[in-house]
Amino acid sequence: MARATLKFTPGFLWGTATSAHQVEGNNTLNDWWAWEQQPGHIYKNQSSGIACNWWENAEEDFDRAAEMNTNAHRLSVEWSRIEPEPGKWDDSALDRYRQMVSGLRERGIEPMVTLHHFTNPMWLAEQGGWENPDVVTLFARFARKVVETLGEHVSLWCTLNEPIVLATQSYGFGRWPPGKRSRKAMRRVVVNQLRAHAAAYEAIKEAQPDARIGLAKNMIAVSPARPAWIHRPAARAVRYTFNEAFLLALRDGALKFPGSRTIQLPEVKGSLDWIGVNYYSRYFGRFDLLSPSSFFINASPPSDPERSPAPGWGETYPRGLFENIRYLWETLGLPIYVTENGIPDHEDKKRPAFLLESLKALWDAVNYSWPIRGYFFWSLVDNFEWSEGYDPRFSFGLIEVDFETQERRWRPSGRLYAEICAANGFSSDMAERYAPEVLGRLFPGSPPE
Repeated sequence: MARATLKFTPGFLWGTATSAHQVEGNNTLNDWWAWEQQPGHIYKNQSSGIACNWWENAEEDFDRAAEMNTNAHRLSVEWSRIEPEPGKWDDSALDRYRQMVSGLRERGIEPMVTLHHFTNPMWLAEQGGWENPDVVTLFARFARKVVETLGEHVSLWCTLNEPIVLATQSYGFGRWPPGKRSRKAMRRVVVNQLRAHAAAYEAIKEAQPDARIGLAKNMIAVSPARPAWIHRPAARAVRYTFNEAFLLALRDGALKFPGSRTIQLPEVKGSLDWIGVNYYSRYFGRFDLLSPSSFFINASPPSDPERSPAPGWGETYPRGLFENIRYLWETLGLPIYVTENGIPDHEDKKRPAFLLESLKALWDAVNYSWPIRGYFFWSLVDNFEWSEGYDPRFSFGLIEVDFETQERRWRPSGRLYAEICAANGFSSDMAERYAPEVLGRLFPGSPPE
C-alpha cells in the first residue's frame, strides 16, 4: 500500500469559521432577528435565540478550537451590538469583542475578523439598508471604530462576507430580509457593497497601516446541464454573474452585469490585499423557459439526490475548490485564503471524505506555487443556519451542538481535522482510518476499499 503524507507550507493557517449572528445568541437589534419573528421565514418558524451562547461563553469553544490544534479562527462582529443607534457606540460590546480576540491570541489562534456577515442594525434597515448610498460612509465609520478598538489584537480583516449571496438572496429572490425581488434593487446593492468595501479599506488603512484587508467571495463550480451543447452558454452566464462580475469590478473599477449598462467605479480598484474564497458545491447552468426574471437562465442542484448532501444543496464536488482558486489567481494575482469550506452532514458520514478530498484539491493548488495562505473550515460548531434555522440536515460543525442543553460532542471529522492541523498536512493513514472510501483516489496505488 502506498504510504504518504501531503504537507502544506510552513506557517500555513489552519482555522475554522463562524459568524456572529449564527453563534452569539440574542442579537435582538438587527434585521435578521426581526425577520425571524415573522412566520414562514425560518425552518419550523424557529428563531436564533441563544444560538451557541457565544456572547456569554465563547471561550469554551475557543478551548475546543485550541484542542483541535487550529492556529486561526475567522469570526465576525455584530454591527447592531456595537452601534445600536446611529453614531452611538456601545463600549461594553466593544470590550466583549476585545475579550474574544485577545482570548484567541492567548490560545495561539490568530483571529480573522469579518466586519459584515449578512446582518444589519435595524436602524440601518429602516433607512434602506444596502440600497441606501449612505451605507458607504456608515460602514466605513463602523469599520474604523472596530479597527481602532480591536487592532491591537487583529491585523487580518475581512470587510464583507459573500456580497453576491446577500444581494441575490435578499434583493433578487426575496428569501432573506428585506424580502425584495427586484433586479434594479439588487444592482444598487452590489454597487453600494463595492463602494462600501473600498471606503472601509481606506478607513482601515488609515487606522492600521499594516492591516491586511480582503473579503470573502462565495464561488460555485458551474457545469452545463445536459445536453451540454445546449446549456453551455447558460452555464457561462451563471458563472460570470455569480462568480466573476464582482471580482472583475474590484480589478478593473467597472461593474457589468448581463443586460445592464456598465457602471464605472474607479474608487474600488486596488482595494484588496488578499481574496477569500468560500466554496461548497457545484451547480448546473441551464436555459429555463420558466425563469424570465433571470433571462431564462438558472442554476440548479443535481437531479440525483445522492450527489447532494441536503435538499436544494449543490453537488458535492471538492475539485471545484482547485478550479476556483486557479481562477482567482489568474484573475487577481493576490494572496488567497479559503475563508469557508464545508458540508452539511449531521451524521458525519460524508464530512471526513469531503474534508480530505477538498484538502487534496487545495494541496494541488499549493503545489502550483499559488500564494495560498490558509484554510478555514465551516464550521467549528453547529449553528443557526439562516433560513434553514436549526434543521439538523444543515449541521455544519466539526463539533455537534445540542441546542436544548448547549452540550457539545466532537464528531469524527473534528478529530480528523485536529490531526491534520497538528501535522500541517494529511496522510494515507488518516484517510485509511477516517474515510477509506477515498483512499485510492487521494493516494493512487492504495488498494480500493
